[in-house]
Amino acid sequence: MIVNKITTGDIYPEEDRELLSDCTLCPRECHADRFNGGTGYCGADAGMNIASICIHRGEEPAISGPEGICNIFFSGCNLRCIYCQNHEISRPPAKPGNRIAGLGEALEIIVGILSQGIKAVGFVSPSHVVPQVKAIIKSLNKQGYFPVTVYNTNGYDKKETLRSLEGLIDVYLPDFKYVTPALSKEFSGAGDYSEIALRAVREMYYQKGSVLTTDEEGRALNGILLRHLVLPGHAGESRRVLKTIAEEISPGISLSLMSQYHPTQHVSDHPDLKRTLYREEYESVVQTMQELGFRNGWVQEMDSHDNYRPDFRKEHPFE
Repeated sequence: MIVNKITTGDIYPEEDRELLSDCTLCPRECHADRFNGGTGYCGADAGMNIASICIHRGEEPAISGPEGICNIFFSGCNLRCIYCQNHEISRPPAKPGNRIAGLGEALEIIVGILSQGIKAVGFVSPSHVVPQVKAIIKSLNKQGYFPVTVYNTNGYDKKETLRSLEGLIDVYLPDFKYVTPALSKEFSGAGDYSEIALRAVREMYYQKGSVLTTDEEGRALNGILLRHLVLPGHAGESRRVLKTIAEEISPGISLSLMSQYHPTQHVSDHPDLKRTLYREEYESVVQTMQELGFRNGWVQEMDSHDNYRPDFRKEHPFE
């Protein structure tokens, strides 16, 4: 679908229009002209590509805060994780969302949520839509709204694109999924994931340092919170990921070690991923986290997977 070919570009500065016309925003570097449809790997065009905007209370306490966060879920993705919980919106051409017609409608919804006392706006799966992210933040600021901005990413980001966000993003919330190329290729279609993610997190660390600053009620205000999802049958990979983070970044970085994995229909026949995580698998990774000296962060309850199964056909996917 060609989205508003003339007026869509008006929301972007010249530099971002050029990027979207010959797209190299993410490590895929497809060189797609996104003003002429979603022909790149992510399937996103030059429009907003928003599947859902909603209050989400299921994030880490520092991210959600007492009230929840206004999360903007983008459609499309630059990875193809075979176990993705957001598969309804992440895999082109399936875009059950795209309910948000343009920037004006998106801002109206976001402002309505912020007026309810929500303090933060999260951009979920934003690596392929950074010009859209910047347009939303700058437009909110022009209207007098300055929420805490959270960049919630799979970690497959270009360093140069992240550099363009400096000063606009308050909290980086990246995944660090794998260190083994064969596994990242099999599970997410990106054999270079580890080197790309490490370079991306180093850039975030350069911008923010290791301290996650919070307010008196525990809401994150500035910094990095690094996420890792432990996959069934692959606790060893998780231990290797934590070792890499400790050695290559810092054990002082805030870490969210997640047990919430739940199999979707896409992995119902997979030998490892067709089941939930065993307690002993998760606890072995928690032990490694402690042994490596990580000092700040969160672990999850083993039944947490019951709370992370969105339905993007609904107006409120997590309710």
